[in-house]
Amino acid sequence: MSRAIPIGFVSVAVALALLSMNLAASPAPPAPREIGVVASTPPTTSGPVSNFTAAINRMVQLVGLAGSGILALVWTRVALSWFSNDVAKKIQAKDRARDALIGTLLFTAAVTGLIWGLAHWVLTGS
Repeated sequence: MSRAIPIGFVSVAVALALLSMNLAASPAPPAPREIGVVASTPPTTSGPVSNFTAAINRMVQLVGLAGSGILALVWTRVALSWFSNDVAKKIQAKDRARDALIGTLLFTAAVTGLIWGLAHWVLTGS
């Protein structure tokens, strides 16, 4: 009797991958400048738009990190119920897996595009 990989394991792996992507998404340090070389680009001014963009980007990172942790807990609960000996818990796990999958897709869409799109629309009007 061969058994397929249960959706709980795949789901936990996806949630952990999302969590690790958010942890690794820190900005790179600036490149060192040579002494005595004139910069070819003028220094950037930190205006209100750039400050707002940086704040929104940081907020998206924090929401993504927190959400990935929550998703990992949700999928862990599904996986633990999936391997129970109780038939009622297995049926409950299937329902929870469906709900967790829908929630994961909505969360991913919100973090990757919706929040950025709303901020862009508010700032630019287009």
